[in-house]
Formats: sequence, structure tokens, C-alpha cells
Amino acid sequence: MFDVLLSIAISFTITFLAIPVIITVAERKKLFDIPDERKIHIDPIPSLGGLGIFAGFILACLISIQFQGALEFQYFLAAAFVIFFLGLKDDILVISPIKKFIGQVLAAFLIIYKGGVQIKSMHGFMGIHELPESFSLLLTYFTVIVIINSFNLIDGIDGLAGSLGLMSSMVFGFYFLQINMPAYAILSFSLAGSLAAFLIFNFQPAKIFMGDTGSLLIGLVTSILVVKFIDAATAPDVAYPIAASPALGFTILMIPLLDTLRVFAIRIFHRRSPFSPDRNHIHHLLLDKGLSHRTITLGLVAINLFFIVTAYACRNIGCTWIVLAIMCIFFCGIAALYYTRPQPRLFVARSVDLPEGKDKGSTKIVPLTKDTILEHKN
Repeated sequence: MFDVLLSIAISFTITFLAIPVIITVAERKKLFDIPDERKIHIDPIPSLGGLGIFAGFILACLISIQFQGALEFQYFLAAAFVIFFLGLKDDILVISPIKKFIGQVLAAFLIIYKGGVQIKSMHGFMGIHELPESFSLLLTYFTVIVIINSFNLIDGIDGLAGSLGLMSSMVFGFYFLQINMPAYAILSFSLAGSLAAFLIFNFQPAKIFMGDTGSLLIGLVTSILVVKFIDAATAPDVAYPIAASPALGFTILMIPLLDTLRVFAIRIFHRRSPFSPDRNHIHHLLLDKGLSHRTITLGLVAINLFFIVTAYACRNIGCTWIVLAIMCIFFCGIAALYYTRPQPRLFVARSVDLPEGKDKGSTKIVPLTKDTILEHKN
């Protein structure tokens, strides 16, 4: 327990002290996230907060984890360094999606082949139990890469990715603490401490963003935690077994996972790269409803916590039914947001001053906004 408390103290303190320094250096060196037509913010804001998160997380793990009894953690930290440099380069120079994907595959290779993170059984989901080795590896790669990208893509408004990461890491950390897996509890709480310190500077109005350096790190660590959680909760000798642990692990990550899979499907359906940017994420739909960043963040975290408690209470009905029910409710909610979002009003504007050779009856459809109304009156 002392090591867990030490990891929280170290990660929180290092990140809390590092973030103001990073903000100052970023402002002097003009290392900003510049607003464009797709960005939510309107002012240039430093986007290197992931540096502070990584520093607190790594130092807490190196000091608190007893590596003699947890040899796989050296590979977890090696994968974290791969993700760190990948995200840092993308935050400063911007790299292509294919290079980012290759870096994610390399990090996944380290935690799967060297760290032993592998989904070997579906634990009854859709009636499936043990998996063939080749399919098991493919499923694990897919899961890790999707989780990494899910936190990267959900990082669209102030505090959202950090709050969801803090919630999930604390839930996993408390469970690992209860079943006497201290190394994984330290891994969880080291990330939680860093994120708690970062969120002090990231809640609306944000003074700094975590960037890809931070969001990719959250995704990588969370992918390790969720696979280990599922295996540990179904082990025959575990102190606190959890029926339907895959469904509960899925529920803990439901908002970033389901939103990412939905957005990927939309992009592929429109014959675009799944990594191409757009404004189809759940936080964009809620912003269109007029909600603030703070309201959206706290609301989505509260909804996620509600579903975690509900899934735990219903754990005995089986993985399949829990997952299907959550997916059904989630997509019904998304459909309601789509169909109730405000649509621009249009009117037909007849041209007044026409150049020579143009038909005097020409018209065009334009959105009805305050600016167009004033322009039309003038």
C-alpha cells in the first residue's frame, strides 16, 4: 500500500510542477496548437502537456514498482517510450497517419510478445471461450491499437480524455489493489496521479493540451490494464472474481471505444481514411447542442460511471447481453443527438447587382444567419 501511495504522490507532484514550466517554454518557443476550421479553441494553446504526464508517470513507475517480481514491466515502459517519442514528434512536426500506425504496432508488439499481454479467451462472449493462437494475437493487436487511438480521438475538448483516463485508471487500480496485484495497481495509480495534476491546467478554460504525447500514452497504459483486468478477474484463485469481466472491461472504456468505432465506420463508409479528421465525434454533437466543455466532460464521465455500476450489478446475466445492451443504448443516444441537432436555416437570395452576361433571375441558396440577414438588408 505504501508503494501505491508513493506512486500517486510522485506522479502528481512531478506533473504538477512540470506543467507550468512546459507552458512557459512552449510560449517562448511558439509551440502552439494553432486553431483552424476543425479545432474547437480560438486561441493558440500549448499542446505539450503530455510531456508532464509522461514525466510523472515514468518516474513514479521506476521508483515504486518492484521489477524483480514483475519482469514484464520493463517492456511496458519500453513501449511507453516508443509511444512518447511518436506522440512528441507528431505534436511538434506532425507525422503521417501511416507512420503513426507503424509506431503503434511496434508498441503493441512489445507489450504482446515481450510483456505477455494477450487475449486468449472471450470468456463466454457470443458463446466463445478459448481462442486459436493466431486469432488471439490478431484480436489483441486490434484491441490495443483501437484503444490507443480511441483516447487519441476522444481528446477533442478540454478535460475529456484526461477525465476518462483518470476514471478508468482509478477503477482498474482499486481492483488490482484488492486482488493483491501491487505492480499493476502502481501502474494504474501512477497514470491517475499524473492525469489528476494535468487536469488542473486542462479543464475549461484550458491552459495547455495533452497532445498526442499524452493521449497515446493513456491509450497504451489502459490497453494493458484492461486485458490484465479481464484475465485476473476470471482467474480460478482470484480473491474477488467478477463474472462477465470482458463486459465490465468494455463498459469502463465504452465512451472512447464506441465513439471511435462509430467514427471509423462512418469514415470508411464514405471511402475516407479512418484516421482522417472530421467533426462526427460525440463531443462535437454535444457542442452543437450548446453545451460547454465542462458540462460535456462531467456529463460523459458520470454516464460512464453509471454504466459501470449497472454492468457490475448485472454481471451474472452474461457478457453478451451486457455488451449488446450497452451498444444499443449508446447508439440510440447518438441517433437522438443526430436527429435533434440544430440545422442551418436556408433562404433563396436573388442577385441584385449582376455582372454583364448573367441572367437577372439567377438565385442561390445561402444559410440564414445573423450575418447574412444584415448583408441581405444592406
